[in-house]
Amino acid sequence: MGTPMKRRMWDLLLILTAAPHSSDVVTSALRLSHAVLDNGGSVRIWACGYANMLTQNTFGETKLPNTRDPEGHYPSSSAIVARLTADSGGRFGWITCTACAEERGATHHIPQVRHRSPLRLAGTMAAARQTLYLGGA
Repeated sequence: MGTPMKRRMWDLLLILTAAPHSSDVVTSALRLSHAVLDNGGSVRIWACGYANMLTQNTFGETKLPNTRDPEGHYPSSSAIVARLTADSGGRFGWITCTACAEERGATHHIPQVRHRSPLRLAGTMAAARQTLYLGGA
């Protein structure tokens, strides 16, 4: 038998199940990700349920104009994930749960998103030093 494959370890895995815009959970997940990355750590986000809507390639680069600040620039969630992935040097990753995404018709993700079967969640958790579950049941 050959030597077993060495699995990459991530510092933090965030399992995100909150529906977008239902609370501040998504914002908290992104802020926590920034904090870990700023301190040299690595972060993976596993999106379940309606959180899979966040990385659709149909959103474009910006959100609709904010009526309180019509001249402001507000990146879409897809643009934020793409930028985090590009700027992190391989220390940030976003995973979409294929079963959840397909069930909700959220199948057109930006190219930076990895697609994983829910059967791979346990292995993804094993590859993280810490795992946090954010969202509802």
